[in-house]
Amino acid sequence: MFTHAVTRALRKNKTLRYGVPMLLLIVGGSFGLREFSQIRYDAVKIKIDPELEKKLKMNKVSLESEYEKIKDSTFDDWKNVRGPRPWEDPDLLQGRNPEILKTKTT
Repeated sequence: MFTHAVTRALRKNKTLRYGVPMLLLIVGGSFGLREFSQIRYDAVKIKIDPELEKKLKMNKVSLESEYEKIKDSTFDDWKNVRGPRPWEDPDLLQGRNPEILKTKTT
């Protein structure tokens, strides 16, 4: 009889019904965020392979070098071509004949 009265009182108590789960969510979320944000700092500490680092340094592409490549290009004769959707055939959409393409590949 005593346990029945206690459980009924606990069900009616709004603090225990709504407040405690909310506090658990906030505290548990802070611990979860700490773990996920720690991954970011651990990834920075990882050393890159020296061979890969050499390749990355050799392939330096700057904004200025890319600008020099396209500086003299004219964009007056461009054509707006829509890309294919996943269910469409890209060759038919762009006006290419798929039969000609099949004969070229074989």
